[in-house]
Parts: sequence; C-alpha cells; structure tokens
Amino acid sequence: MSLLLWIGMFFGFQPQSQDTVLLTPVEVYAPTLDRFTQGQKIKSYSKAELNTYQGRSLGDLLQETSPVFIRQYGAGMLASPSFRGTSAGHTSVFWNGIPVNSPSLGQSDLSILPVAAVDQVAIHFGNGGALFGNEAIGGSIHLGTKLSFSEGFQGSFSQQFGSFGQTNSYLKSSFSSEKLSSETRFYRESATNDFHFKDLGQAETPIVRAQNSAVKQMGIVQDLAWNLSKTTQLKASFWYNQADREIQPVMGSNTNDIQSDQSFRMAVDYFHFGKKSILNLKSGLVQDNQLFNQSENNTVQYFLSGDWDSAFTPKWNLKTGLRLNFIQGELSTYQATDQRVESYQSLRFQPDENLKISLNLRQLAYLDQFEPFIPSLGADWDFWKNSNNQLSLKASIAKGIKVPTLNDRFWEPGGNPDLIPEKSQSGEIGLIWQKTGGISWENSLTYYRMTVDNWIIWIPKGNFWTPENIREVQNQGIEYQGQASTELGNWNITANWAYTWSRAISTKGIGETDPAIGKQLPYTPEHQANGRINAGYNGFSTFIGTYFIGERRVTSDGQRTMPSYQFFNLGVSYGNLSLGKIKIPLRFQVNNLFNKDYQVLYLRPMPGRSYQFTLSIQL
Repeated sequence: MSLLLWIGMFFGFQPQSQDTVLLTPVEVYAPTLDRFTQGQKIKSYSKAELNTYQGRSLGDLLQETSPVFIRQYGAGMLASPSFRGTSAGHTSVFWNGIPVNSPSLGQSDLSILPVAAVDQVAIHFGNGGALFGNEAIGGSIHLGTKLSFSEGFQGSFSQQFGSFGQTNSYLKSSFSSEKLSSETRFYRESATNDFHFKDLGQAETPIVRAQNSAVKQMGIVQDLAWNLSKTTQLKASFWYNQADREIQPVMGSNTNDIQSDQSFRMAVDYFHFGKKSILNLKSGLVQDNQLFNQSENNTVQYFLSGDWDSAFTPKWNLKTGLRLNFIQGELSTYQATDQRVESYQSLRFQPDENLKISLNLRQLAYLDQFEPFIPSLGADWDFWKNSNNQLSLKASIAKGIKVPTLNDRFWEPGGNPDLIPEKSQSGEIGLIWQKTGGISWENSLTYYRMTVDNWIIWIPKGNFWTPENIREVQNQGIEYQGQASTELGNWNITANWAYTWSRAISTKGIGETDPAIGKQLPYTPEHQANGRINAGYNGFSTFIGTYFIGERRVTSDGQRTMPSYQFFNLGVSYGNLSLGKIKIPLRFQVNNLFNKDYQVLYLRPMPGRSYQFTLSIQL
C-alpha cells in the first residue's frame, strides 16, 4: 500500500483521534496527566488494547499503534523510542510516578519492558519538562499498575507459544476486601529467535539462520494497597525483572556478545484525602545492574517526593510539590554520585465549561546550581458545539531540559564534566473534530515546532571520543490521528489510524562545513503511519493492523539511506469458551503477515512471518 492510503483515509472512513481522549480514571494515582496537560497531546491505551499485546514488549506496542518511532536492533534486542525526531535520551519513562531511565545511559530499553507487567500505558507528546522534569523533551511514557477493592479473589494463567522458539507464561492472582487489596503477577518469556534472513554482509547475500540471538526474561510484580481510614490510603508496588540476552551480531559478523539486565523498582505512596485536596507522599527506589560481556553498569536511584493537590474553588486547581533524587553509579570505568532537587507547581483555571488553561513551572537544581525555571502554558477551547458535533482547539508552548548523563560527564576516558544541559523550546497547536451518532468519530490534526540547543554528541578527540555541546536541531511536523466506531448488524466495528510527518534537521554541527547541517537526522523517518480495524461479535473478535515506516538516513551526511517498509498483523480471538465458572479465552495472531523482508537499522536483521497462540484460564 502506498502512503496515499493513509492520507485518503482522512476523507473516507471517519475516525476518532486519541490525542484528546481523557485517560481512564486512575483514582488518585496519576492525576497530573489529565488535569494539567491542557493544550498538549496524550494517548492512552485501554485494557483490551494491552491484552492484544500480551507476550510482546512496550516497544512493539508503541511502534505499531502510535506516532513514536522505535529504533530496534533486532528481535528482542535494544529498542529505543524517538518522539518527534528527538533521541531516546529525550524521552522520560515513568513507572507508578517514578522515573526509571538509566542515569548512566539516559534512556530505557523498551524491549525488556513487557506489556504484561503493567495495567496502564499512556504517552505524552512534546515538551513535558515543566510537568515531569529531566529528559521529557520529545515526550514521556507513563506505566502503571492499578488495584481495585471489594472484589474478592481473582486469578488467571496464560500460556503462549510462537514461532522461533517463543514460549511465554503468565500468572496473575489478586485478592481484595473493603480495606485491603493485593495483586501478584509473574511472567516468564523466552525465544531462540533463530529466524532466517538474507545476509547482506556476505557475498551473494545468502539466506542464513540467525545465531547468538536467544533471549530469556522473567519477572514478578507485587502491588499492595491499604485503606487505613476513610481519608488515608497506603500503596506499595514492587517490580523485579531479569533479562538474559545473546546480542544478535550485525550481518556479516559472528560475534558472541551476551548481556544480562537485572532491575528492581519500588514505589510507596501515602495519600490523605481532604474535602477539596489530596496530599501524596512518595518514596521510590530504582536499581539497575547490567553486565555486557565483562563490563558492569550498576546504578541506584533513590527518590523522595511530596505534593499537595487542591481544588480550592470550582474554577481553580493548584498542585505544588518537591522531589529529591540521589544517584549512585558504579561502572567498570568510573564511580560517581549525583543529587538533584526539583520543585514544581501546576495551576489550572477553568473560567467556563468550554475553556481550560494550565500553567506549569519547575525549578531544577543539580551540581549545587539552579537551572532557570522550566515553564509550560496551554489551553483547551471547545469553541463550537451542537447536538452531535464538537470542534476544539488545543495550543501550548513549553520549555524542556536534559541534564548530561553520568556517562557523558564521568566516562573514562573521555567524559566531560563541563557539559551544560540540553535545552529546548517548543509550541504546538491542534484542531479536534468529534461527532456522535450512527458512526462516532474523532479527527485531530496537530502541528508542532521545536528547537533543541546544546545537543550533546560524542566526537573523536585524539585517541578517544568525548561528548560536547555542539549540535542544534530544529524539529517540526504534523500528526494526524483518527478513530471511529459503529455497529453493523450484530458486529461492533472500530477503526483507528494515524499519519505523521516529521522534519528534524541539524542547524549547527561540528564546524561550518559539517555535512550534517541542513540534513534530516539519522534514523528519523519523515513519514510514518499506522492503522487498525477491529470487529467483534458474540465473543468472537478479529483485527488487522498495519504500520508504515518511511525512508531513513543511515549517516549524518545522508549518503546512505534505508528503504521504507510496511507490514501487516492479523489476529483472531474467542472469549466465550468456558468450563463452569472458569473462562478459557483463546487468541491466535500472525505478525508480519506477508513475510516482509526489512531492517529498522542498517544490517540489523528482523524476523519474517511469525505465529503466536495464547491459551488463558481465568478464575
């Protein structure tokens, strides 16, 4: 299919955009996302959407269903996000409200964040520095677990089998009374990834089988919550994850690298509910231990925060808080510590039911120095309504910041302790059309523009590489999203799709003759699109989904490019099979339906057609 298909869909099947859909209510656990993000774009995922991606990673979910480009190094290998042409280090990832990016690497590997480990996924587009702090320049990813009360015992087990040696097991059990709620989930995933591919690194490009590409992962997530009284609640979440991987070599190579990742994350929340306010005290711990061959990368982050959220009048909401972060890094090449203090304030004003305005401010201090205030200002305006139509306008301006990573400052040899933070300025404006009726839809169109100054890049200097604040980048683009739903006889039909045009060019580089100036950033597609149609009837459902990635430059000077690609996924499921009170849902899925031969990154092979079968037992 050509790209014209995606543009034409705007005028054909009327869809429903997800960039302004309010997040599913999460009680009191993450109110910032939907209460103080006026003028900004958010996409959240339903429980049904997440169930479809059980057995797959967060990287797979975002690549196939959002405008986020995922740079994949192979099946089960490193997967890093790119929001609006920015780098993986410009994306902040949160779990139950605490940031989990590696302080040494400055990013998260989405391939070892399984969808099965969380209940909630939401993505925030654009500058979120004022709301979420460091690194949220291009966007942020928010993961969470949610507990319920007074539902007694519930349990489920799922076994999944798939191509290339895939074997996944999932166990989930929960118990809740009026005052106590507990949920435990365990997962184990493994695959040999011994798929065939055309080896472009060898003469005559023979068909070979992937070697040294097996992955194993297991983890356990424990959530607890206590209603201590009618006005107080305590919640604790723990997540241990271990991933062991053989690192798939590039085409033409036969390396045998191995990597082990162990992570332990903990978040403890205390809530006090007043008549018009909520007090939240939070503590957190994130410990990451990585071993690549014989090279160690061990970091620990400690968090302590508190905020007060008050609706002191029907028109005004205020949130103010403080977050402390202490970091320790012990790597094979250096040892270092870091301390950061952040104060933040958010204000929302709603003069009438059709207009909401928010102002967010954040002050960051690190290395005994204060950075300038990071502000954002946004508004939502429903400027026209009738019985079944609504037109809305969203607009925002913001600044963001990214502090140099531990590796940037302390790596031996080459670390540069004199680096300054990367800083960004951005603005966006969007138009949303909503319609209800026989066919309900939303259409949204967003234009954004951003500049990132003091972009850190590593350059050769003598016998080693060192980072410098050299590059300046200008990003702009258009994001169109849509979703529609209707009934056709006894069938429920839903469809959603998106198209993104992204232009990210260097305006300053290494000297005036740098060939990268004026060129699209490497591995940043200008065109990207995805779509999905679901149909359900009496417990039976089916879907077909597709996504398209445009041409990407491999090098900064644009001399080498990667071709575009598009492939399709198809799935069917049946949920009404039961044995007494025991439900036994079944699901079968085909990924890369037409066996497309493609690479996301140069000489990094990706698998062809694969199959996945899931049998579940729910009590």
